[in-house]
Amino acid sequence: MGRTTEEWSRLPVGRREHRQDALLALVLGVGLAVTTTLYGAAGVYGDEQAAWWVSALMVVANAAPIAFRRRWPMTVAVVSALAFTATQLLHVPEIVLVNFTLFIALYTVGAWCSDRVRSEVVRWVVIGGMFAWLFLAISFGWSVPSALPNDDDALIPPYVAYSLVNVLINVLYFGGAWYAGNRAWSAALAKHELAERTDELAAERERTAAQAVTLERVRIARELHDVVAHHVSLMGVQAGAARRVVDRDPAQATVSLGVVEDSARTAVEELRRMLGTLREDDRTTGGAGPSDTAPSTAGLGRMPELVEAARTAGHGAGYVVVGAERPVPPTVGAVAFRIAQEAVTNVLKHAGPTARADLRLRYLDDGIEVEVADDGHGAGAARDTSGSGLGHVGMRERVAAVGGRIEIGPRARGGFLVRAWLPTT
Repeated sequence: MGRTTEEWSRLPVGRREHRQDALLALVLGVGLAVTTTLYGAAGVYGDEQAAWWVSALMVVANAAPIAFRRRWPMTVAVVSALAFTATQLLHVPEIVLVNFTLFIALYTVGAWCSDRVRSEVVRWVVIGGMFAWLFLAISFGWSVPSALPNDDDALIPPYVAYSLVNVLINVLYFGGAWYAGNRAWSAALAKHELAERTDELAAERERTAAQAVTLERVRIARELHDVVAHHVSLMGVQAGAARRVVDRDPAQATVSLGVVEDSARTAVEELRRMLGTLREDDRTTGGAGPSDTAPSTAGLGRMPELVEAARTAGHGAGYVVVGAERPVPPTVGAVAFRIAQEAVTNVLKHAGPTARADLRLRYLDDGIEVEVADDGHGAGAARDTSGSGLGHVGMRERVAAVGGRIEIGPRARGGFLVRAWLPTT
């Protein structure tokens, strides 16, 4: 009831609805003409019956407004009420279909008017006027003793019974028009709100699908960066070492080139496994989007590989496990490995040729902590910070995805530190 035209409106309607209203008015007009003629022939009002032209005018007055019921519903309700009253007062011989025209007019006000306050006022005015007329007619009938037979022995006096029946019929009649109109409005409003929610859900699905595509691209880019950057960096370091010593130490150059070969083979194998995992995710989710918590091909068991790769590249490296080892969720293990891999790769790329990398894995009560620290290439030495910065972004995103914390930055005594805490419970 509280909704107004500014919020939602069923009006105006289209030509189809106007044609339907015109057809309904025509049908009612024909019906009124037929019933008026028949009741006139039956002599309903006797000598007091209205002239034929008055009856014809009242037929038009009752039927014609219905053609405009959804164009000007409140005006039509008032006009129909006046036509209904005039039909009775002028003794037009029609007592059936004229009730339908007023009912339809009142129903339309409740079912189609968006201004609910005005619609209630108009209906109360019309219904109040009708009941006032009814009570006047009843009062006038009580003043005429011969209107109905007097039966003193009846449980209910005839005129009392007649009056109560008329009141009851009018209550049911106008109450039905009021209730039907309001129910129709509520149903239309519910349908409108359902359509709005459906549109919102469709738009949300489109946004979700677009976000899923973006997240899938980010995930693939992150996996490619983690898989490729480490091995390519290692290959670059070893290829540079081989180039520098190829003339004076062919054996060492051969070793470095062997490392390049192994790294290339490992990178290809990791790419193959990664793509296999992505395809498996697509089959599992039906292509509906990425699974950001899907386990990677990496895990804590591969941590020693990172240390060995750093040593092969000519860097000092150490690996320490603190605490009792225990199984961790695959996603957490994958994130820990990728963070350590990215941090070791950054040591190889940026920390200098003599930098040492120390990798620590701590098992805590509520999680694990991964730490990669390097000493740079001498106390106070400048660090090579060239790069895209995607590695740090990727590490932070991975940690955030599992609800962990990460610290990335230079150490006070020189070098660089990456420390991440990842929950396991």
